[in-house]
Amino acid sequence: MTRNAGSSTQENHFGQLLRVMAEKIVIFCRYYVPIIVLLPYRTLQFFYQIKTQVPIEPKHSSSFITDSEIQSEFAHHAPGVAMMNNGSFGCCPASVISALHQWQLKMLRQPSHFLLNELKNRILESRTIIKDLINAEDVDEVSIVDNISTAAAIVLQQTAWAFAEGKFNKGDAVIMFSCTYGAVKNSIEAYFSRAGGSVIEVPFNFPLNSNEEIISEFRKALEREKGNGRRVRLAVIDHVTCVPTVVMPVKQLVKICREEGVEQVFIDAAHAVGSVDVDMQEIGADFYASTLYKWFFCPPVVSFLYCRKSATHSDLHHPIVSHRYGNGLAEESFWVGSRDYSPYLVLPSVMEFVNRFEGGLKGIIKMNHDAVVEMGKMLAEAWGTNLGCPPDMCASMIMVGLPACLGISSDEDATKLRPHLCDKFGVEVRIHYQAPKDGEVGSTTGYVRICHQIYNKVDDYYKLRDAINQLVRDGFTCALEINEA
Repeated sequence: MTRNAGSSTQENHFGQLLRVMAEKIVIFCRYYVPIIVLLPYRTLQFFYQIKTQVPIEPKHSSSFITDSEIQSEFAHHAPGVAMMNNGSFGCCPASVISALHQWQLKMLRQPSHFLLNELKNRILESRTIIKDLINAEDVDEVSIVDNISTAAAIVLQQTAWAFAEGKFNKGDAVIMFSCTYGAVKNSIEAYFSRAGGSVIEVPFNFPLNSNEEIISEFRKALEREKGNGRRVRLAVIDHVTCVPTVVMPVKQLVKICREEGVEQVFIDAAHAVGSVDVDMQEIGADFYASTLYKWFFCPPVVSFLYCRKSATHSDLHHPIVSHRYGNGLAEESFWVGSRDYSPYLVLPSVMEFVNRFEGGLKGIIKMNHDAVVEMGKMLAEAWGTNLGCPPDMCASMIMVGLPACLGISSDEDATKLRPHLCDKFGVEVRIHYQAPKDGEVGSTTGYVRICHQIYNKVDDYYKLRDAINQLVRDGFTCALEINEA
């Protein structure tokens, strides 16, 4: 009995030792093994994150992105649709979408810490990338905003206050082209005209043969108003017009404004960054706004407003008044209340994507321009029509005349034809109606705006060519009722 009891005690003691050792092994495996195993990975990840927080120089090797990798980046696009309307809403590659989701998750894990302690510095990183991208003098000149409408509101509401405070006089003018984007025209009406200002609208005589036509009309309008004694306070000029699309000679137009005493110049550059070279020092405007989701691969709501140092003053405020009010436009713009700010934080990932291409952004700009010109010429030849402007006046978009027999005779016709092409032929493009000039008979009144972005293929444009040719063969005209089903 005693021997059995002692043996049982020893066994119990030995069992306890085994359990303690097992618990220690479990603890070690749970808490220390992952650290040892993941340490090299975390170290590399840390340095990788630091690297991707600043603009990356274009690669100088043969390991550039391949065609198959490009298609993979945009595999989320709707299958069977030839998307040639990148200029309207842009595109976002899968790698940037992944980065966007990671930022969203990071914020949602601990919202208070992220929004109150980390967001400001992350926004500053993105603003710094934009500053370098557009060759601004100082990062404080760059404010991140949602879109061009927000930027226009910031610039134009200061003019409304100027009228109210007696700095501007009733009848003082803003000058713009007739092709100014509709939302910006509405902002001019809402802020400038309602406050007592007048609007000078410069004709935009599309189709165009040269920049001189644009410059001449603009100069004549300014000289005429100056001769009438009217004070022009603000000029609103596109860098790349929407429809009809053309690259405007902004440097020359800004120079004319300075010569004729226009106080401030606002450039609506929604289509500029990612499709043309942009340099604030060369352009010399007071305000310059561009989206980064149309041609620079960001998700929607990533845009910016540049305010030249000499034009930045206390009258510039974000239209949404938040706790940051009065801390400067850049501060007011980065925080407009509780919302998802993650789209603003993907700029490092976008730079990484862009620099997978030979020549980086400049290489993409040239590739898209050359391709859209080639495709535009192919379509014009196939339809027996014309381009809307010389190739050197277009960026990544170009206007191509449509066959006159389609009977496009109004904006409504153009609006109806777009979904008809999409629904029946799987072709997504923008259609423009151009009223004939006085006395013109039989001129082209319908134009298609084609875009070229890196995901586009030649087959997309052949699909558009064949769709229009099919409509012509079928005797289709816009006067006939389009079946929307």
